Amino acid sequence: MERKTARELVSRFRGVRVCVLGDLMLDLFIRGKVSRISPEAPVPVVEIESEELRLGGAGNVAHNIVSLGGDPVLVSVVGEDNNGERLLSALRENGLSTAGIVQDADRPTTVKSRIIAHSQQMIRIDRESRKRISTVVEKKLVGNLLASLPDAQAVLVSDYAKGVITPATMHAARRRREIPVLIDPKVPHYQLYKNTTIITPNVTEAEHMSGIAIEDLGSLNRAGRRIMSHLRCPYLLITRGEDGMSLFDRSEPEPVHIPARGREVYDVTGAGDTVIAAFALARSAGASWLDAAVLANHAAGIVVGRIGTAVVTADELIESFR
Repeated sequence: MERKTARELVSRFRGVRVCVLGDLMLDLFIRGKVSRISPEAPVPVVEIESEELRLGGAGNVAHNIVSLGGDPVLVSVVGEDNNGERLLSALRENGLSTAGIVQDADRPTTVKSRIIAHSQQMIRIDRESRKRISTVVEKKLVGNLLASLPDAQAVLVSDYAKGVITPATMHAARRRREIPVLIDPKVPHYQLYKNTTIITPNVTEAEHMSGIAIEDLGSLNRAGRRIMSHLRCPYLLITRGEDGMSLFDRSEPEPVHIPARGREVYDVTGAGDTVIAAFALARSAGASWLDAAVLANHAAGIVVGRIGTAVVTADELIESFR
């Protein structure tokens, strides 16, 4: 894709409304330095220098959409706790509406704390509940989702298997048949993604979903075709890390392989969020499936060159085609 084409497509992102259904979380990055080993156990002692709070999960997806010029409508759940209030505040500070978010006193807000020293993640500590949301909360989410659909150009499902994605919420996500439903999947919910437009698993997820070990392009093609056949979805995008992406079209015998961008990889945290955010915006703005995948690939190449959960701006995405 030429830079001129990229600029034209990205310019259409502005104002595109995407409904984002999924699991919200806070990403806490604790940075420090290590200069000694603990006398209590053979572990390094991290001297904390800074802490940074970022939006994670569906929040990172929505943040990427707004950063690229789109208009995300976020439908999710947070706990009725201090971290929930911090998350809601962070959403508002980043220009995101909290009208579609339900607070639930019976579950904690998901927080992923990463301790980083000398640009390397040493450990991650998760506070979360993975139980399914209650029927009462589910009904509220479905209502919020249905209210947001009339003005949406696409529905994006950001599934982190923290309880928001259920048969009822997925049924509501598919309600408007004329707009695409894009899925960033988790293997345990594989059966819930039937009759959607496209799913974007990584290689490991594609192996589990298909039951096929992906060792070469032939096995990759077989795995992709099996997933599409089972889920009855017309498109599939398998993200393959340093090998780029492979876009499957049910009407074509072979996938299109898109090479990875030639950037040094520092951190893949949240890269999948950026991929599906850029992909959904591009497709909703009128890009072909292939052009949308190329734009998403460039967006991923930008964020993996940064430490921690990151977002891409429209100008950065255009500039990456220079």
